[in-house]
Amino acid sequence: MKSQQTAQTMKPATAAKKLGVYLEATPAEFREGVVSRAELNALQTDPPEWLRELRRNGPHPRPVVAAKLGVSNSGLARGGITEPLTTEQIEALKAENPEWLQKERATQAEVRKEAARLKERKAEQGD
Repeated sequence: MKSQQTAQTMKPATAAKKLGVYLEATPAEFREGVVSRAELNALQTDPPEWLRELRRNGPHPRPVVAAKLGVSNSGLARGGITEPLTTEQIEALKAENPEWLQKERATQAEVRKEAARLKERKAEQGD
């Protein structure tokens, strides 16, 4: 007896996270349904206009905002940014370059440098 394979599905919040978009900004039909793995793959390979628009202009979720600003999620919170931002707002923040952003970027650079140093050290020990 052969069992039927069911399509793997995920909640809209999970799919939005995988797509890098803010769930509340997606169309109602996306938020209210479930997304299959095949649908997610289709959205990633051939995004509809609403998805391209969201990725281009936002509003963007916190991880995307943090990445675009070159800071961590925690650094974003320390800077007082708790809401999703549009691309325009992110660009304005970059242009303004407030002190907290400079500090958080420097912190993030140090973290990356330390991670690279540790990775190099581990590689040397492995040889």
